[in-house]
Amino acid sequence: MIAGMLQRRAMRQSARCLAAYKDKAGGILFTPGPLSTTASVKEAMQVDYGSRDSFFVDAVAEMRAGLLNAAGAKEEEYTCVPMQGSGSMGVESVLSSLIPRGGKIIIFRNGAYGDRMKGICEQIGVEVVFHNGAEDQPIDLAAAEALVKEHPDADMVSIVHCETSTGVFNPIQGIRDLLDKHSHKALYFIDAMSSFGGVSMDINALRCDALVSSSNKCVQGVPGFSILIVKREVVQRCGEAGYARSYTLDLCRQDAGLNKSGQFNNTPPVQSIMAFRQALRELEAEGGVPAREKRYQSNQQIVTEGMKAIGFNLYLDDSADSFGHIISSFYFPDHPAWDFTAFYNKLNDRGFVIYPGKAAGAACFRIGHIGDILPEDSEALLVAVKEVLREMGVEL
Repeated sequence: MIAGMLQRRAMRQSARCLAAYKDKAGGILFTPGPLSTTASVKEAMQVDYGSRDSFFVDAVAEMRAGLLNAAGAKEEEYTCVPMQGSGSMGVESVLSSLIPRGGKIIIFRNGAYGDRMKGICEQIGVEVVFHNGAEDQPIDLAAAEALVKEHPDADMVSIVHCETSTGVFNPIQGIRDLLDKHSHKALYFIDAMSSFGGVSMDINALRCDALVSSSNKCVQGVPGFSILIVKREVVQRCGEAGYARSYTLDLCRQDAGLNKSGQFNNTPPVQSIMAFRQALRELEAEGGVPAREKRYQSNQQIVTEGMKAIGFNLYLDDSADSFGHIISSFYFPDHPAWDFTAFYNKLNDRGFVIYPGKAAGAACFRIGHIGDILPEDSEALLVAVKEVLREMGVEL
């Protein structure tokens, strides 16, 4: 891992030498996932394994243990359940497996992924208490406390840690503290899709009952499955109660099968898992979550300060504690020659892939800071942005 970083740094010595990016297949993904991965992660997918092969079964066991270690979770208290499919399918697995039929959930929402939770719950017949917060602000804890007090019968409380539609970080420890303050018995569910592996968090202090991420986020694997870290007691209780509304997304059934035989109940994404095992090893070699977080923070600082110097305005307040380092949103500039599609395509042609905006009612675009991206790459992106703006005739 470290040798690979040094080699890439040598290749990208100058942020003004953009040819290497243009020539790279697919370019560099400044996106929130899927994201750029190392050559060794890609290489791990080049061998075919049977899903019942002992080598693969051992790899799954290593991955499950490695994820609990990355979360700082005690193996006797938590289990790791990989679930085939996208991250949203992992969210649906939790919601449809751990909430009783006819149950109630409080969803603290300030972006598109809170909306998605709401849609899933409505589809499976769960009563939703919906806090619709401002998208440019973290969840307000005073408003959250009012809902917690008003609904002592809620079966689950959920929140998105990093709301990827804008990049805002939400107060996950603050919600835990509110539940404790009012002795609320609801399960606490954290959607840590784009933050797990890239943001230091204390799962023991959070005492969340379920946490979800995805293989193609901060651990730097490829798409294929979601990661569910759940309290063993909760899995056992909900499994025995038969809460699951889905057969293939039944979290409790999947966990039981993995614990019994080490195998998935349905065909697993073998190549994706082998790539992810390599990615986990590289996370540890880099220095674990704290070291990766530091690199992502450096990427974010270079990009946000550089974009502001060019003349772009941030959607979020970068002086606030809630300003995250996973992805940043920028307003479209007010200039007659500005055209986001042209801007996007011209950057893409140079090997820099950014992301459209997702904030409701705001004309924005996003730049991600996660994945196999070095600070040198972030500096090169800024050079490319300046070059494209000149070509477009946009002077800020």
